Amino acid sequence: MTVTLDAWRKAGKHYTHRGHEIFYRDEHGSGRKTPLVCVHGFPTASWDWNLLWPDLLKTFSRVIAPDMIGFGFSAKPRSYPYSIFDQADLFEGLLKRLGVGRFHMLAHDYGDTVAQELIARHNERQEKTSPLPLAGEGGRAAPGEGLFIESCVLLNGGLFPEVHRARPIQKLMLTPLGPLLAQLSGEKQFGRSFSAVFGPKTQPSAAELKDFWALNAHNDGATLFHRILRYIPERMANRERWVGALQKTKARLRMINGPADPVSGAHMAQRYREVVPNADVVMLADHIGHYPQVEDAKGTLKAFLGFHQ
Repeated sequence: MTVTLDAWRKAGKHYTHRGHEIFYRDEHGSGRKTPLVCVHGFPTASWDWNLLWPDLLKTFSRVIAPDMIGFGFSAKPRSYPYSIFDQADLFEGLLKRLGVGRFHMLAHDYGDTVAQELIARHNERQEKTSPLPLAGEGGRAAPGEGLFIESCVLLNGGLFPEVHRARPIQKLMLTPLGPLLAQLSGEKQFGRSFSAVFGPKTQPSAAELKDFWALNAHNDGATLFHRILRYIPERMANRERWVGALQKTKARLRMINGPADPVSGAHMAQRYREVVPNADVVMLADHIGHYPQVEDAKGTLKAFLGFHQ
């Protein structure tokens, strides 16, 4: 059964991160497995998981999915140092507040990189060694004491910056033209750009595009795209740390990949096999693109739950 975007919002809760209100979904399930934390991508929000949500609740004891700062129904401050490190701080703070210690992760796109930072911190806590120096904004956050990642499943995302294929508009947003382009962003332009990363047979419907745009338009969020997209050079600056996190971790990993994705499709999965030891990769149907959880919810769920069973 599907749920409307409005119903999704009404079922949410709020948490304060650095003085800003963060929207999140937190629901107890009937499953016995350790809580699951879902980490959405750019430029969407926790709504990405709505098609999987009922089945996730049948498997896990609890499912938690925030809208990161700058996204969805969360605060979107204009002059804020948006960074992967800060988003990882947000997750650690929220999990501490909710009393969650051990957990699994399911991540996508931008969220993959946030997951990599959380895994890097997890590895450091387990190894009790000095962390690698960071090149990102904001410096190192306080360790998430008591947090333990049991596993992480990664959907399409820029895990390896050397093979990530940013869209032309994303590259332009990182130039001095970025602020102007962000101000000019509208629903029609968003729809064209967003649809381009979906597979040819699984294009988003007009209703889906309307909902995804509503998430971006909330609190005038589309005007922040150029700020949030700083994560692309941030990935390059911190490649050693974030790729190393996947290579060194003892947490169980799986990649589920939509191969038709022009940004991080089959070529990203191939790089994952080359770089990550004992790589566990599940390829979906050839026509699935960048949003597996939307384009092929059943196939994604089968691959995800198969990993946990």
